[in-house]
Amino acid sequence: MELMVLLNALVTRLLFVLHSLIGVWRVTAVKKEPKYWLLALLNLLLCLETGLTLKFKQGRGYKWFSPAIFLYLICTVPSLWLLEIHHGTQYCGNEPGAVQVNVSNQDFNQSRDSSHGSEGTDHHIIQTAKVFVNRLSTICETVWTLALHQTFLLLLVIGRWLLPIGVEITRDQLSQLLLMFVGTAADILEFASETLDIADVRKNYALINAILAVWTWSMLQFPLDLAVQHIGCKPTASARWIPSLLLCRYSAELWNIGVSLFIQDGPFFIVRSILMGHFRIFNQMLVFFTAKNILVVTLQLYRLAVITLDFRATILQKSRKGEVSCCPCEPYEASTHATADQDTEMKEFVAFPPKMESQAPSEDQ
Repeated sequence: MELMVLLNALVTRLLFVLHSLIGVWRVTAVKKEPKYWLLALLNLLLCLETGLTLKFKQGRGYKWFSPAIFLYLICTVPSLWLLEIHHGTQYCGNEPGAVQVNVSNQDFNQSRDSSHGSEGTDHHIIQTAKVFVNRLSTICETVWTLALHQTFLLLLVIGRWLLPIGVEITRDQLSQLLLMFVGTAADILEFASETLDIADVRKNYALINAILAVWTWSMLQFPLDLAVQHIGCKPTASARWIPSLLLCRYSAELWNIGVSLFIQDGPFFIVRSILMGHFRIFNQMLVFFTAKNILVVTLQLYRLAVITLDFRATILQKSRKGEVSCCPCEPYEASTHATADQDTEMKEFVAFPPKMESQAPSEDQ
């Protein structure tokens, strides 16, 4: 096993566990009940996955799916749910927050002076750590929750980057996936923060749960790598079914469209429409992002129509040439009964679409 692969696999999962434990600690501090430390037991699943991955995959990832990212979601999402539900019981003002920070700074300076005057370096470090933890505890709840949301999404992207990739995915595909995840994370963070910060939403417990459910549903796209990988198919008899041919040729594009329509922009649009239509909640940002979701959904449907028409045109052209038995998603593989001339013609068809040739002038003219 390569040293860098082992190091990346262990460091990334360690970051996941630490962030999850911080979320559990914050829930315990807010609820003031030690029983919430039981949420930390969810990290045992991530530890088990680490051992199995190191043993059977030598630390590398799987095709189309990342178990480490999925288990990280399981470990962290419950804590964020509890913090968001408890969010309404504490509101932060500017003046109280400033007083808390000033008091913490005074405590820090006093502890530093006392440690210098009487005790050694070890005691100074311990006192500094205690003051630092107390200072973190004085930060208001809304700031903590937003910070956990932000670091959660950042770690999903950074962790997917650091995790060793499998043999089925290339570096180019990984770079495309990470760029997509950055935009996706920004949209998800905006949806959660913009909708849950509305005062009328905070008064409705059922509405908070509905928004968090949609937020959780949108997070499920992070463990999947289908957005940059094509399924592919072989020219078998079962592959002649038209929907199967369409799926194997445009698998990555269809996955992106499906994610936008059913996991991200579609559900976000429905939630925002309900807020404006049923609950009569209006503000400038809510209207803007609703219009943005409508635009994205419309463009994705337009993209789906373009793909379908292009695929239909390809099928019709191949059927006129008697090449229906060949899978159009892998046009460079000729069937066993195809001749060399047919194979060359198919390659030229895919690389350069046929054009209308102008009629050459005759020698008499």
